[in-house]
Amino acid sequence: MSELVPGGNLPLPGGPVTVRVPGPFDVSALITDDDGKVGGDDDFVFYNQPAAPGARLHGDTLIVDPPRLRAGATRLTVLVSPADPATSLGRLPAPTLHVTNASGRPLGRFVPPRPRQETVLLLAEIYRRGDGWKLRALGQGYADGLAGLARDFGVDVADDPPAPTTRPAPSPSFPATRPPRTARRISSAPDPDGFLGLVNSARAAAGSPPVALDTRLATAAHAHASVMASAGRLGVEGADGVSLHQRVAATGYAYVTVGEHLVSGPRTPAEFVAYCLRTEQPRRTLHDPAFTHAGLAYITDGRSGDTFWTALWAKPLTPAELARTQADVVELTNRERARAGLPRLAVDPPLAAAAQAYSTDMAARAFYSHTSPEGTQPWDRAAAAGSTLRSIGENIACGQRSPAEVVEGWMNSPGHRANILKPTFTRIGVGFAGGGPAGTYWTQLFGA
Repeated sequence: MSELVPGGNLPLPGGPVTVRVPGPFDVSALITDDDGKVGGDDDFVFYNQPAAPGARLHGDTLIVDPPRLRAGATRLTVLVSPADPATSLGRLPAPTLHVTNASGRPLGRFVPPRPRQETVLLLAEIYRRGDGWKLRALGQGYADGLAGLARDFGVDVADDPPAPTTRPAPSPSFPATRPPRTARRISSAPDPDGFLGLVNSARAAAGSPPVALDTRLATAAHAHASVMASAGRLGVEGADGVSLHQRVAATGYAYVTVGEHLVSGPRTPAEFVAYCLRTEQPRRTLHDPAFTHAGLAYITDGRSGDTFWTALWAKPLTPAELARTQADVVELTNRERARAGLPRLAVDPPLAAAAQAYSTDMAARAFYSHTSPEGTQPWDRAAAAGSTLRSIGENIACGQRSPAEVVEGWMNSPGHRANILKPTFTRIGVGFAGGGPAGTYWTQLFGA
């Protein structure tokens, strides 16, 4: 059985799986397409609507048969909220997710970081990957309940009018010991605040291509805005010790480049966009032609009345984008060697594999050092990847947002510059990963 951490993945077997969250919680699920949007009312599985194609809820247990989800569905997100709406998740035991296969064999378990003021938690998602399905642990919380969560999934959620004083007879669809609660309605609302239209109009005026809203970015933005509003201050790292980039990584959005706006003050999306366009650096981010996706969230602090905004801009890290990023670092490195009259470095597959694995590890485990938490050194990692080279050198960096920026930084540092311009080195491997507290993690391995 796998013990999952936020962002951790679990391959699922064919056939149904059971997801159970015992305790004083309500379990529900949202079914979405590739664009992260629900298709309508039937895509919300909860206590008043316990079944949909491929998913059925029985109390604290959700049975999911991924291939039988409705046509076009590629993701099912598991949500938990307190059974008592007046209670915050922080006052309850941690909601523990148990996953079993059709015969009851345990597959995995996930205990998220303990929630605080949140009233809804995105606990995990079941998503299609190629011809199979996986489960990813999330642990993203919402302080303003289902309404805020629905906005991030591009839906409107509205309570029905209060029920009559006389309690109706229990419906056969629900346990007789628990009367049905107030129903909620869901309908599509791809851009309820008009944010996307404002942004793409400004980008078009600057000659930049349009961006599309991405639910995962909106999820991370909402979680970060909630934490900032609770603390009453802006920051890339929240009072909970989690960075904005870690929140993005936890949603499963792997990026090759990312930007953000963290703002307090504007009252509407129009005021927010106008604010960003008034100042050079925020304007440059909003106009950046490299970005293809965006996500927005804003939360008003009930004590101060201030509204805290988080906007995320990103481009996904596809295999082609990763290869291009690695090749650009190699090319820029070889240009520096050419200026110094040195021969070019050739890409070495074992060094490339070791460098990529180390960047990914630093981002996933939030550390930054030439020595791994287990004590391995660059030459140990190169040898483990199959390298037989005798001389090994390593450059690492974090926080830089492009190959040009990271190579320039290395060249401005005497020790890193010495590695790049070492005459005896003949091979190179490059790694890149997004996430962690710094946002980006870069590795160069050299060998001879």
